[in-house]
Amino acid sequence: YYNEYKSYLSVCKSFTIVKTRPQMQTSKQFLMVPSECMANSDDFQPPVNFIKGRRASVSAEPLSMEDDVTKDRVIHPKTDEQRKRLSAAVKEILIFKSLDQEQREYVLDAMFEKQAASGEKVIELGDNGDYFYVVDSGKLDCYIKVEGEEKKVATYDNSGAFGELALMYNTPRAATIIATEDCVLWALDRQTFRQLVLLTAMKKRLTYETFISSITIFKELDNYERMNLADALQAVNYEAGTAIIKQGDPADSFYIIEKGTCVVKVKDTFSSQHKNEEVEVNCLNKGDYFGELALLHNKPRAATVYAKTDVTLAALDVKAFERLLGPCINIMSRNVTTYEKQLADLFGEVSLEDLRR
Repeated sequence: YYNEYKSYLSVCKSFTIVKTRPQMQTSKQFLMVPSECMANSDDFQPPVNFIKGRRASVSAEPLSMEDDVTKDRVIHPKTDEQRKRLSAAVKEILIFKSLDQEQREYVLDAMFEKQAASGEKVIELGDNGDYFYVVDSGKLDCYIKVEGEEKKVATYDNSGAFGELALMYNTPRAATIIATEDCVLWALDRQTFRQLVLLTAMKKRLTYETFISSITIFKELDNYERMNLADALQAVNYEAGTAIIKQGDPADSFYIIEKGTCVVKVKDTFSSQHKNEEVEVNCLNKGDYFGELALLHNKPRAATVYAKTDVTLAALDVKAFERLLGPCINIMSRNVTTYEKQLADLFGEVSLEDLRR
């Protein structure tokens, strides 16, 4: 169970940064660990009953990939003002990003507002897990036991989420969370969390693991690295004709085409007859990727990529790109030669740097 526990940490939202082995020349590697259980690698201890291999008294609801996650909806009525605050509070919660719009609405419907007074223990180490919490406002401190003594390892300041670990793994709470001032929280019951949020994250991981395993460049990743990549990818959709990235813009994401076709165009700044007209240099299909070179070299985009048809892309932001794709860097860097050959065929002797000026 301990290996399973370690491998699924990346699904969690409430993070502490734990340094691990470097994978890129330009970036240190970090593992995102739920702050409900952990502050740093020296203090790391798996939750009670993980090493023993024996379940706690909580009875976990079985999960099946065939479950209808929208069945038996739980709805807690909210005012427009409450729903607006809740939507803002969950916007950056990583584990919710696996949900589509309809599923996200189901989760918002199922959450309810909970007040926590200053000094109140919202969750306590060793208790059974019943709710997942999102912080709307207020401050809370997180404590774990280190060598028999409680140690503060994190503070939630008007944002963040906690409580997912016990719900995901059917274990007692791995930390104590205490409100240090009056707080407003949003709570989600364990059954809805497991059946909707966790199951959807599992399905997303399985889908993306299968997808990226079919792409040659990712053959360099081991199973654990592919799993982390699958968790970090986010599906984005663009209508035909939309510019996904634009030449000269700062780089913020890397993209893999899941469905549809894209075209790559550059401005013809070399011909006096067609000055600044866009010229198509490549056509990309399912499994192709783009946007990597600007991230690798921290340079502006060298081309514009349009959706030729309606497309679905798997997007990876710059921080996740640096953290997760270290083993693929050498292969990606070789693409410079290919891209410059395509430009030479059109414009003569030019380089990618010429397009960024």
